[in-house]
Formats: sequence, C-alpha cells, structure tokens
Amino acid sequence: MNRFFDGARRFFRKADLPLLVLCLIASAFGVLVISSAARHFEDGRYVFIQCAAILIGVALFVFFSFFDISILAEQRELLMIFNILFISTLFVFGVQGTTGNRSWLTFSWLPFNLQPAEICKISFILILAKTMSVHRNQISSVQSVLRILAITLVTMGVIVAASSDAGEALVFAFIFVIMAFIGGVNLGWFALGVGIIGVSAPLLWNTIVREDQKQRILMIFDPAIDPTGIGVRYQTQLSQNYISHGGLAGQGLFQGVQTQAGTMPAQHTDFIFSVIGNELGMIGCIFTLLILSIILIRCVYIGVKSGSYQNRLICTGIAGMLLFQIIVNVGMCLGLFPVVGLTLPFISYGGSSTVTTFAAIGIISGIKMHPTPDSETLYVRAPSE
Repeated sequence: MNRFFDGARRFFRKADLPLLVLCLIASAFGVLVISSAARHFEDGRYVFIQCAAILIGVALFVFFSFFDISILAEQRELLMIFNILFISTLFVFGVQGTTGNRSWLTFSWLPFNLQPAEICKISFILILAKTMSVHRNQISSVQSVLRILAITLVTMGVIVAASSDAGEALVFAFIFVIMAFIGGVNLGWFALGVGIIGVSAPLLWNTIVREDQKQRILMIFDPAIDPTGIGVRYQTQLSQNYISHGGLAGQGLFQGVQTQAGTMPAQHTDFIFSVIGNELGMIGCIFTLLILSIILIRCVYIGVKSGSYQNRLICTGIAGMLLFQIIVNVGMCLGLFPVVGLTLPFISYGGSSTVTTFAAIGIISGIKMHPTPDSETLYVRAPSE
C-alpha cells in the first residue's frame, strides 16, 4: 500500500499533468460533439465506447509515465517484426470499412475495432528514433539515410498492400520527414527526395493510384468534376455547407439543422470538424484548433527540454503524427485536401485512435518523468584532434 501511495505522489509530482489535463479537455469536448453528431442514428453507444477508450487511454498514460521508454526503444528489431506481422494480419482478418479500405480488426471481446496501423505508429517512431540515435554522428551518410528510409518504405508498403489505406501510409511518411529534419539529416537529401518524387509521380499516378483516388485529388483543382455534388464531391460539398451554415457562433449544440439531419456520412468520425463548424461556428473551430495547438506545443517543449537526442526525436515524431492528422482532417473538411480516413486527434470518435494517442502522450509524460543525459552520445565518435 505504501508503494502505491509513493507511486501516486511521484506521478502527481513529476508526470506531465498539464499535458494530461489539456488532452482530457479536448477529449471531453470531443465526446460532447460526438454525442450531438451521432444523436440521430444511435442510442448512446458511440459515446459509451468513446468514454471507455478515454479511460483505457488514461490508464496507458499513467503506465507509460512510469515506464522508461528507452528500454523498449532498444528492442527496435523486435518492434519492426511486430509492426510487419501485426499489420499483415489485415491480409487475413481485415474488415473493410465504408471507405473501401481493409484497415480494421474486429474482436468480440473489445468494444471497438482495432486499427493496426494506428497502434504501430508509436513503435515506428521508437524504431526511427533509436536507429537515428545509434547513427547520430553519421546521420547524413548514405547508409544512415537509406536505413531509416528503408524502415519507412517497408512499413508503408505493408500498410498499403494489406489495407489499401493510403491515408494512414502518408502519416508514416510525414513522421519520417519531420524526424529526419529535426534529427539533422542534410537538406540535400530532402531536395533529392523531392526531385525523385517529382520524376516518378507520373508513373505512380498511372500504376498505383486508384481511379476513385484520382478523382478525389483532381476535384480539388477542377470544378468541372462532379459540379452537382452527387458523386466524388458529395462529402466535401456537404462539409462546406455544414461549416458555412454555422457562421460565427453556430446554430447551437444539438441544434444544427444539417448535423441533426444526419446527411453527412462519417460526421462523428472523419467529419467531426464540420459538425463543430455547423453547431458551434467559427468560435468552436478556433477553440478546437487552439487546444490542439497547445497540446502540440507542449509535446515539442518536453522534447526540447529533455536533453536527449533520442527523446527529442520521439516527442517530435509524436507531435508530427498529431500535426499531420490535424492538418489533413481539417483541410479535408474545408475542401483543401482530398477525402481520406484520418480522424481528428482527441475529438473524433475512434477507439484505436483515442487509445493510441493517449499512450503516445503518456510516453511524452514518461520522458518528462525520466530526465536523462544525452545517453546517445555513447554512439557518437569524439571529434578527431
């Protein structure tokens, strides 16, 4: 019992409680909006599941706050095997969602479906952070860059092959770019990467991108594609209508005409930001972006203050993961990006996403609770005299 109270005192004294409070505020706000968005077609099931996911997430936050994440990062080879095998289960057991992607695993003993790619984001960040730390003194060498690039491409390839979920694969690509930049990879490599993508884009467009995906991208630039809004532009046009009818202060929570009519598919998940715009207006949208921005800033702050190259990369990778989802989700709702299945962190309904995000935030809290010197200098050669 004394150990329990000692642990509790240590948690409240050293864990990142401001970050936890910020995440709980965002999540509570999300539950409120979900309850309105799903009011017309369900009896509270989504709210119950979301609350259960938040409770599980908070438990994982506490666990990872006490856990020294460097111990897990040391096992990067096993983590890579875990990622490949876990994502590969979708080949056999994957359940197809409404977007056509086979991204989910269903278990009768869980109140929500599992999305392997969501869970593997954390281990992917740890793998990259540890690999870059080990090769920190030669981070821009051909061998080092190809090593972390191979880790990224293999993971993305398995995701696309197993689930056809290009949106989730792009999150991993963004995490890689952010961590490589913060980790000190020479800018010349980024210029080379942009050039290779530019040259290979036509080939990728014609061989890999599906026709429906092409239409989703092209309709952003070409108003002639589905001008009536009954085809590929349907969700985007509805989303813009939701937001435009909300005005400055919105039509009121549980009172949005468009929201309560339930005409928007996935309005409690991918298009939750549109619901916020409809019922809470621009003020609600600004509040949402403000609270999420503060969470991102706090994540980066903890990484910078950690004094460890590896921990800084982990915090940056987690912040990058959240940032990409926020930008793409909000941009999708505003019609600036094609429709992809990415949730808005802490706000959208989604058990896997909520649990994974809280676990990731718990890792950042654990980094704050376990201040360490830059232990990765063990791998860095001393400068020659």
